[in-house]
Amino acid sequence: MVILIYAVLVYSLFLFTFLYAIGFIAGMGVPLALRSPAFTPPLEALLCDLVLLGIFAAQHSVMARRGFKAWWTKIVPPAAERSTYVFAASAALYVLCRYWQPIDGTVWSVTHPTAVTILQVLFWLGWGVLLLATFLINHFELFGLRQAWAHMRGVPVPHTEFHTPGLYRYVRHPIYLGFLMAFWATPEMTLGHLLFAAGSTGYILVGIWFEERDLVAHFGERYRSYKAQVGMLFPRLSRRSGSGPAKQG
Repeated sequence: MVILIYAVLVYSLFLFTFLYAIGFIAGMGVPLALRSPAFTPPLEALLCDLVLLGIFAAQHSVMARRGFKAWWTKIVPPAAERSTYVFAASAALYVLCRYWQPIDGTVWSVTHPTAVTILQVLFWLGWGVLLLATFLINHFELFGLRQAWAHMRGVPVPHTEFHTPGLYRYVRHPIYLGFLMAFWATPEMTLGHLLFAAGSTGYILVGIWFEERDLVAHFGERYRSYKAQVGMLFPRLSRRSGSGPAKQG
């Protein structure tokens, strides 16, 4: 019961942080946004933002690795491992958004009403794609609730199946695709926003490399076949025939 309560509290923290991040990027409902006026010298802001991006990337990359999980579950109960990861990820994301230092300077500014509407639709569509993708593979397991619920009931979590529901039939990483859409689809791109989008994109590409290495180690030839058939972030115009692709939930 303690682990389940912990998982629910952590999930609540994730929801708050997720909404805060949307407000931070969209520039609404938060005290500091990507496009807020700069209040520190550019070099100081750049160094601070790079450190924040580095902390976020390091937390995600290290805690998601199999070797770290094997060591970490000797300290944290396995049923709480995923929730602890979500807690750390949410904390890192909140710190990134809350202490980001805006950098002035306009990279592009779109003013045509139709173009602005298209970019805004793509922004919100990105968040929708992201959320839909989490539910397709098992949203509650991804955020640690399923493990805590199974632990309280004294039953094992069902083995992760090799499957490609919905969006995963067309791109291997629709969650990351949703993030990229939300990060880049903006009518006004400032230097600070560009740094955030470019830095996040770089981390995503590195993270995919590590994630797919783990998936190949876990699923072997089935995941290699999936990679050969399905695009990483964008659908391929033509797909090779073969066995069905896969995604680890």
